[in-house]
Amino acid sequence: MDIKTNQIGDLLRDQIKNIDNNVDVNEVGEVLEIGDGVARTSGLGNVMSSELVEFPNNVFGMALNLEEENVGVVLFGDSSLVKEGDTVKRTGKVVEVPVGKELLGRVVNPLGVPMDGKGPINAKHSLQIERKALGVMQRYPVKEPLQTGLKSIDSMIPIGRGQRELIIGDRQTGKSAIATDTIINQKSTHSGDSPVYCIYVAIGQKASTVAKLVGELEANGAMEYTTVVVANASDPAPLQYIAPYSGCAMGEYYRDNGMHGLIVYDDLSKQATAYRQMSLVLRRPPGREAFPGDVFYLHSRLLERSSKLSEDLGSGSLTALPVIETQEGDVSAYIPTNVISITDGQIYLDTNLFNGGVRPAVDVGLSVSRVGGSAQIKAMKKIAGKLRLDLAQFRELEAFAKFASDLDDATAAQITRGRRMVEILKQNQYVPMSTANQVLIIYAASQGYLDDIELESVKDFEVGLLEHFASKSPECIKEIEDTGNIGDDLAKKMNKAIEAFKKSF
Repeated sequence: MDIKTNQIGDLLRDQIKNIDNNVDVNEVGEVLEIGDGVARTSGLGNVMSSELVEFPNNVFGMALNLEEENVGVVLFGDSSLVKEGDTVKRTGKVVEVPVGKELLGRVVNPLGVPMDGKGPINAKHSLQIERKALGVMQRYPVKEPLQTGLKSIDSMIPIGRGQRELIIGDRQTGKSAIATDTIINQKSTHSGDSPVYCIYVAIGQKASTVAKLVGELEANGAMEYTTVVVANASDPAPLQYIAPYSGCAMGEYYRDNGMHGLIVYDDLSKQATAYRQMSLVLRRPPGREAFPGDVFYLHSRLLERSSKLSEDLGSGSLTALPVIETQEGDVSAYIPTNVISITDGQIYLDTNLFNGGVRPAVDVGLSVSRVGGSAQIKAMKKIAGKLRLDLAQFRELEAFAKFASDLDDATAAQITRGRRMVEILKQNQYVPMSTANQVLIIYAASQGYLDDIELESVKDFEVGLLEHFASKSPECIKEIEDTGNIGDDLAKKMNKAIEAFKKSF
């Protein structure tokens, strides 16, 4: 997935067909110094912030520091091709990326250059990567669920279309796995009337990791409605910096045209690091943890662009799942606290839970969704209402029970129920579950039908129960799907089916 500088240059040249060769001092300049992917240039008196500028040898850059004496430009290509004294030209265009359905199924870099060897992308539209977020009057409350297919999230930390839900945790705790499963689960929406188009932005990851992820998405049939935007660890910092904005512009195309988009930023910690690197080389003053003072704005202006639009604007939505990596579970570090304060809740993944075999390793106590309850189907709301509280209490009791020799019956029963609940919420990767099936199994556990099942048999019970419903009581599944609710009659039918299965188990 490597790409040559001149390919980037060719694509940008195609986008900018109006490069004027007049030699006005305000339109051209000269390279004063070059190094570490940043050029200082004289001239360019009329240049705009974030404007593309052209260097010799088909290298392009973006003007960032507009100072009195010179302009600081970050380069998207190989800085060894640019020398002191080279002429640099304005293009008159702010950085843009191609957008539209032509990008579905493709792997591109942050400038829209294809990296998958499947030929050119003939997109009919392009958008600027930096756009102002819409105001409150153009937005609509988040009310429609975005199903992840993961029991622990859809039941306790539900996500709505248009929401921004942070996935946060140490490295190797399954953050990308949650995002990938959510994308795979959107396959179910593509047979319905409101499909969700997905964009996965990989920032600063190894090319092999991204290739593996694309392979998994292809194997699960998810690439047909997904675009992968890649700025690898080996790419220059400016490309890693603009990658989330490029992906966001691609997602906004769906949102603004009355469709639904889902964008994953994996991960914004690496984008902040790339921005810090660029800022320090541009001699911007460092602040806390050596980040520049506007690092909060770096993420806020990106995440504010995700929203649910009002009916006048077509009711489209763009849901964001930003990922942040913590060090040793420290959520009070600078970048994690910044992003937590911008988003509408967070899914916190705990290393100890992950190592203990609870996967997805969601810490119920620290995770929260500030919107989700209103974007949850009634059936799920009904059965999962007490689930969070019960699990949080169970964790406390379990810690206490380690030291107590004899427990009273009520505490022992609560611990028994809690252990089965934890077992039920475990789920393998790449196997997202339909909402109706989630409701059935959580209902069975919350009604106490699993309390007398051996802990190691719970998984087999779950598989058998869902098969039993699919073959013997499909009307229960259909009623949950159609009405989204559990009435008294349906509850009786479900109880009857669970009891019948339990006798044969």
